[in-house]
Amino acid sequence: MQRMLVTGGCGFIGSNFIRLELQTNPNLSIINVDKLTYAGNLENLADFQNDSRYQFARGDICDKEFINSLLKDGSVDAVVNFAAESHVDRSILDSSPFVQTNIVGTQNLLDCSRQHQIKRYLQVSTDEVYGSLGDDGKFTEETPLAPNSPYSASKAAADMLVRAYVHTFNFPAVTTRCSNNYGPYQFPEKLIPLFISNALQGQSLPVYGTGLNIRDWIHVEDHCRGIGAALRQGKVGEVYNFGGNSELTNLDLTYALLEALGKPRTLIRYVSDRPGHDHRYAIDATKAKRELGWEPKTIFQEGLRQTIDWYLSNSAWIERIKSGVYRSYYEQQYGSRLN
Repeated sequence: MQRMLVTGGCGFIGSNFIRLELQTNPNLSIINVDKLTYAGNLENLADFQNDSRYQFARGDICDKEFINSLLKDGSVDAVVNFAAESHVDRSILDSSPFVQTNIVGTQNLLDCSRQHQIKRYLQVSTDEVYGSLGDDGKFTEETPLAPNSPYSASKAAADMLVRAYVHTFNFPAVTTRCSNNYGPYQFPEKLIPLFISNALQGQSLPVYGTGLNIRDWIHVEDHCRGIGAALRQGKVGEVYNFGGNSELTNLDLTYALLEALGKPRTLIRYVSDRPGHDHRYAIDATKAKRELGWEPKTIFQEGLRQTIDWYLSNSAWIERIKSGVYRSYYEQQYGSRLN
């Protein structure tokens, strides 16, 4: 595999994946496609801007002509689709962008990839398509899909499109599903970077409901290693789950962040619970270990400390996002107002 098209590569997980792939595969080149919506950030990959193996192309995965133009010369071997609207709260306020990007965009990528006979396609999904767990058990690849938010419903629909293309057209696709990611370059609307930023500024940390909802946390680099393994070694038509074996209540995670930052628990502010808030996610990654030789390497406590240190060292990165500096810069660069 020599040339890869990665969509959503300026986002949190996508940019970490591109970074890992370029650092570990010297013979690989990547085209990074990103629409540069609010969470897309070119600076996440600024150190590769002059690397001949890296090419950025701004555009929408729903634009068939644009995607075809990138695939038409037959030089792209694989497509990895990270591009997605991903914030549950935003999907509750307005699900339209989620349907458009996550479902229609996936369909367009599948059609274009099939037309140009792409050798491998990987759909990056989420454990949220499985719905909610009780206090026991874990999600496996055989768990029925039962999405409970507009976001997870749109991701489940995309997964079903991928499945249908595999079975209808013998399309060479693999799907991955993962638990909550943490690590560097995460947009500061998500829990860990938001709480770090707020705590450093003495602002309140808004915890939904009782804070007893449970999430399994995985370091983004472990997830990206899993995606690379599934892309190269996964069986066509199969789903692979990746988890970090690190279950915490949201409240315990908040306590850990405050303790690491030397901030008081009085900063916690309990707010009305999210509508339809899933109680618990937990991943069984036995299949990934058995078939891909993958397992998480990062111990959560160490990974969290590294993540906190990264945000402490890159506070200006967060402030530039909050101030809108990136948005105005991109508008000047690309000549049109960004979404």
